[in-house]
Amino acid sequence: MASKLLRAVVLGPPGSGKGTVCQRIAESFGLQHLSSGHFLRENIRAKSEVGVLAKQCLERGLLVPDHVITSVMMMELEKKQSQHWLLDGFPRTLVQAEALDRICELDLVINLNIPFETLKDRLSARWIHPASGRVYNMEFNPPHVHGIDDITGEPLIQREDDKPDAVAARLRKYKDAAKPVIELYKSRGVLHSFSGTETNKIWPYVYTLVSSKVRPVHSKEAN
Repeated sequence: MASKLLRAVVLGPPGSGKGTVCQRIAESFGLQHLSSGHFLRENIRAKSEVGVLAKQCLERGLLVPDHVITSVMMMELEKKQSQHWLLDGFPRTLVQAEALDRICELDLVINLNIPFETLKDRLSARWIHPASGRVYNMEFNPPHVHGIDDITGEPLIQREDDKPDAVAARLRKYKDAAKPVIELYKSRGVLHSFSGTETNKIWPYVYTLVSSKVRPVHSKEAN
């Protein structure tokens, strides 16, 4: 098995289970899970220049511009040059993918292809703890106390763009931006797409694929 450092990305629309899959890969294979959402929240909390910009965009319901998210991720990737890593939520656009190209070559891109109706149902049932980014689903992963974060006891919110009326537009926006990114990685032969409605059924196939690139740190598929 190659000893080179693994450079991997998980792509998927909002509600696709991308965060869960990334977490499982990170735990099973000892990869650094680098989430753009996590780093943005850290910058917002620290009131950095990038964080202030990101906060203004999010408060207006706008997407964080390419140059802002790219600058955050490049800083983080610079610190992780000697580790295997897995990107979650980046790149989302062709501009971001081209910026990533300038610093590394990807070995593996996992694309989660989930039916529109499944995504719509999952997002409409989704509530979050804003400070940490913890996500709950009222159907299959509800909090212990309705409307309250399990760890901090703080209230959960439903994002405006998770409300049923906004979900369809949000998914269309993702699809338009992601299509050229998916095509780029497909043309390079590094894209692997997994389709389904349940993360637990997709996971064993993802585990087998990643096992062919890097040795697991746990002997069997994690749940």
